[in-house]
Amino acid sequence: MFSLNGTNFPNNSLSGVSRCLTQSRKRVSFPMVVVSVNPNGRSADRNVSVLMENTLKEMKENAPVIDEDSESTVTGGVGDVYGEDTATEDQTITPWNFSVASGYSLLRNPHYNKGLAFSEKERDSHYLRGLLPPVVFSHELQVKKLMNNLRQYDVPLQRYMAMMDLQERNERLFYKLLMENVEELLPVVYTPTVGEACQKYGSIFRRPQGLFISLKEKGKILEVLKNWPEKKIQVIVVTDGERILGLGDLGCQGMGIPVGKLSLYTALGGIRPSSCLPVTIDVGTNNETLLKDEFYIGLRQRRTRGQEYAELLDEFMSAVKQTYGEKVLIQFEDFANHNAFDLLAKYGTSHLVFNDDIQGTASVVLAGIMAALNLVGGNLAQHRFLFLGAGEAGTGIAELIALEMSKQTGAPLEESRKKTWMVDSKGLIVRSRMESLQHFKRPWAHDHEPVKELVNAVKLIKPTVLIGSSGTGKTFTKEVVQAMSTFNKKPIIFALSNPTSQSECTAEEAYTWSEGRAIFASGSPFTPVEYKGKVFVSGQGNNAYIFPGLGLGLIISGAIRVHDDMLLAASEALAAEVSRENLEKGLIYPPFANIRKISAHIAAKVAAKAYELGLATRLPQPDNLVAYAESCMYSPSYRSYR
Repeated sequence: MFSLNGTNFPNNSLSGVSRCLTQSRKRVSFPMVVVSVNPNGRSADRNVSVLMENTLKEMKENAPVIDEDSESTVTGGVGDVYGEDTATEDQTITPWNFSVASGYSLLRNPHYNKGLAFSEKERDSHYLRGLLPPVVFSHELQVKKLMNNLRQYDVPLQRYMAMMDLQERNERLFYKLLMENVEELLPVVYTPTVGEACQKYGSIFRRPQGLFISLKEKGKILEVLKNWPEKKIQVIVVTDGERILGLGDLGCQGMGIPVGKLSLYTALGGIRPSSCLPVTIDVGTNNETLLKDEFYIGLRQRRTRGQEYAELLDEFMSAVKQTYGEKVLIQFEDFANHNAFDLLAKYGTSHLVFNDDIQGTASVVLAGIMAALNLVGGNLAQHRFLFLGAGEAGTGIAELIALEMSKQTGAPLEESRKKTWMVDSKGLIVRSRMESLQHFKRPWAHDHEPVKELVNAVKLIKPTVLIGSSGTGKTFTKEVVQAMSTFNKKPIIFALSNPTSQSECTAEEAYTWSEGRAIFASGSPFTPVEYKGKVFVSGQGNNAYIFPGLGLGLIISGAIRVHDDMLLAASEALAAEVSRENLEKGLIYPPFANIRKISAHIAAKVAAKAYELGLATRLPQPDNLVAYAESCMYSPSYRSYR
């Protein structure tokens, strides 16, 4: 069976998985503590040890769980020698690090700093008197104050920078703020604002938030990974910056994408912040503006391709596996088409890899389509799909639709693909163009006369669903939308390109040109639209609905590979979260306010599929996977320090 990750699993399982982690486990403690030292040098019996008692207690309660049988291994995988299975568990210390946390240094440590929320007792115990104003704020009041401050900014980039500053000084407050105001702040920490942040990343760069691995580090990547202070890494998001959103080649400045994605892994999926690692692979840039910019922070050379590029990526992938183990999830992000498909196919059989542009987008769009069918009727096989854009996102979505269609009907995959048509920069993809097509476009070349313009393709193909993933704005013109509306009572239109400036059309245009009949979703958010006295609230087909829950599901099951059936399970779980009330408002995605609950349900379905396919290593399978997923999720609540 064709797989979105380029992997063929016989009988829907990874052959060779025969032995998994044992059930019996024991708790162990690490021989280190976080100590608070009096800056004035007073002795231990005079309040030198201020965090010792609390830390030892928490070490007992939160020590990582490892297998009692240290020899236990998984064929095709590894045992939990890296502590991978406990990477989601909240820990108050970094066991391999000795930290001095008191006074001013405590206030400068984003992992432990509570700002004005330090209690009177904590201020005495940790030598904070005089370093803070006398008032004591609650966590909730801090959130209220910061939201009030953020709303004073008129420029989205200013809000983004304020949020990044907060993350660097008070990590728990950052995540509590984001979790409790996710619908308002998601566009700030991610698309569309993150696009502008990447364009200006060189100017706003202040301190490292991830690892920069360039051609200068070739041959030394294993040592570079050791420079990162955290050792229990569970999720890596990596980019080479060549195709950042719809903005093109931003080189080293694409780091904003991995940083933003991983903040969502924590806020929306509950992955512990210290187990997340953003990485940018810098092989140069072909962006002439950046090459001429004296403040550009990356390699000042044109992109390296071919063998040298492949060797660098291979060294990186090998070093990651050697350093963090078999079960670290590596998410490829914003690689250009010519690399994205090849990397997924190359490493899909040897690493736990996932491409959000190909697979995450596909999963979230399929979920939206499945929800939309509740409004228009019929099953997937009774609909016809037309894509504008035949790159990573477009072909990934089309393939997952075909897989789900085949699953529902039992029809061969090749037959299901015939329900989907694609338009690229040269027009409708047809069989007569086969020899000139890139390999990932060929499954979508059907018998038809050549058609150059999108509007003509719409009129000839008569799709019920129109999906834009072209990265080019204003391409769903009035004529295109009106054509869709002539033969569809409720045309389904997805304008997925990011950021907002690159969206194929706006929500207002879709509703107005379709006379209020369109079922519309976009990649970036749009405000509600009023048309003839009725308010339309469009859905946002944001990948953030899928990848945090998918990642959590892979982690809690100890999965060693990503399988297409896991993506289908994630889509079905998301579609099931859309209520009748949501549908009546025209929403085909649930509100983001419930995203933590949604992520837990997606994680449970993904984990269940991993167990079913024999790809899970964390045994035995919990009886209630939803409850288990929720129990593993990171909480940003403050800890009390004695």
